Amino acid sequence: MGKASDRDSLVRLLAPVVESQGLDLEDVVVTQAGKRRQLRVVVDQDGGISLDTVAAVSTAVAAQLDDSDAMGGSPYVLEVTSPGVDRPLTAPRHWRRNRTRLVKVATAEATALEGRLVEVDDDGIGVESDGVVTRLAWDRVASGRVLVEFNRPSKTEGEV
Repeated sequence: MGKASDRDSLVRLLAPVVESQGLDLEDVVVTQAGKRRQLRVVVDQDGGISLDTVAAVSTAVAAQLDDSDAMGGSPYVLEVTSPGVDRPLTAPRHWRRNRTRLVKVATAEATALEGRLVEVDDDGIGVESDGVVTRLAWDRVASGRVLVEFNRPSKTEGEV
């Protein structure tokens, strides 16, 4: 099997296990580390993830892998983690989970917009910059990322 098909089969195998724990499977990455392979399973949920949740999903994922032959007979290290701040914002749920953060948005028109993500709904997003909120429909949002803030304002009402 090629790398893409390995990843795809792991996603098909692990997504139901992760979802049964109330989480979204964001990515599965297999890398070679010397004689061992590392299987990194990236999970997320609204409101973030606790260490207890990571431990529970790690146990469930390990059991599923043990019951299958997905990783073959060679040794591997399993890492279950949440996405880092540098993860691209590609799905509406990624935007929703980062409401109130400073973001950079690449639009479908090849322009960039930076500001605070203040609105996320079924129709698109709202980004505030210099006191003006710019609405972008989902079909105008090409990609985005969170900008690191060292003095982020405290959570606002309604934020999770």
